[in-house]
Amino acid sequence: MPAVVLIGAQWGDEGKGKATDLLSSRLDYVVKFNGGNNAGHTVVVGDEKYALHLLPSGILTPGVTPVIANGVVVDIEVLFEEIEGLESRGVDTSQLKISANAHVITQYHRTLDKVTERFLGKRQIGTTGRGIGPSYADKINRVGIRMQDLFDENILRQKVEGALDQKNHLLVKVYNRRAIGVDEIVEELLGYVERLRPMVTDTSLLLHRALEAGETVLFEGGQATMLDVDHGTYPFVTSSNATSGGAVTGSGIAPNRIDRVIGIVKAYTTRVGSGPFPTELFDEWGEFLAEKGHEFGTTTGRRRRTGWYDAPIARYTARVNGVTDFVLTKLDVLTGVDRIPVAVAYDVDGVIMEEVPVSQSDFHHAKPVYEEFPGWTEDISGARSFEDLPANAQSYVRELEAMSGARFSAIGVGPGRDEIVQLHDLLD
Repeated sequence: MPAVVLIGAQWGDEGKGKATDLLSSRLDYVVKFNGGNNAGHTVVVGDEKYALHLLPSGILTPGVTPVIANGVVVDIEVLFEEIEGLESRGVDTSQLKISANAHVITQYHRTLDKVTERFLGKRQIGTTGRGIGPSYADKINRVGIRMQDLFDENILRQKVEGALDQKNHLLVKVYNRRAIGVDEIVEELLGYVERLRPMVTDTSLLLHRALEAGETVLFEGGQATMLDVDHGTYPFVTSSNATSGGAVTGSGIAPNRIDRVIGIVKAYTTRVGSGPFPTELFDEWGEFLAEKGHEFGTTTGRRRRTGWYDAPIARYTARVNGVTDFVLTKLDVLTGVDRIPVAVAYDVDGVIMEEVPVSQSDFHHAKPVYEEFPGWTEDISGARSFEDLPANAQSYVRELEAMSGARFSAIGVGPGRDEIVQLHDLLD
């Protein structure tokens, strides 16, 4: 059975939970391989809505083993808050597994994230302030704390002392904040040990054995391609690899294990935080998309920036990730738009570019070249086959597919988990 990677193909918030729901009955494992609690998935199950931040969306599906892999940075306090919230609603979280190599977000990571962002002033990145970046920085600088360190108090104390020796100088002398004590960090982390003990394991080996046994594993990326630290709109990106390659390094499976890469795209585009966004709208249509699409962050509550569909970005993400199938979400939001613009290229200082510019400066100056398509007014939420869609909606989907670099295999026509039109089997 396959290993399937599911990634966001824009700037995040594309509705990856929709694809996970579509596949859920055929999955054995769902793996989060990057990011932390800086992004969220909203999953609708019947009349219930669940906002997940750190946990994989597969935790809502009975019989699926949810895994937080080594590429994730874990805020343990948030982890248990989320677990307790789900268990209070009758969700079984007992099968959760966490990599012993996953890095831990501490109090000093959160503090540094917030004060550093404020210090940047007009040059702010637009982080969530949850300590994600500083935790990844410690990982790369080889002064990070991993889950396995919590089970050896001597090692934990040594690592916290080493980290704070430098960070307290920065906090006190540069940011005029109080120093953080080693004991308070160590005691806080040790307080989680017994609850964590049954969860923490060698998840790379676990997933290898699952694939060897013919089980189906879904690797679920946080954030999205255009926020990838290497392939996104740097520096306005996240601190991890949100592309399909990140599933390999972020989980410890081999590249040749991956069978399919599913990219999720909205029928329009959104992003949160600072950075370039060629199709961004500042008029009534931007408000229309935000209000009708409920474009407010699951994690931050911030209003998302909104814009029309960007075909060069879809082609770029198809290429970078090796997308085999796209899932198009939120097509229903466009109902009622008379003429729907789609960016087919960019105008960069008079030069027409059909691909995403490699130059940061060029992308900042890129102006969309639009082609317009006729809209529709019919309610499409009841569509369950492609033929059920209005003719203009069918035409819009086919035009997007032709310019996006991979086939469209499913279309979201409403927020419910069953409000979807499937064109191709995502696992075949």
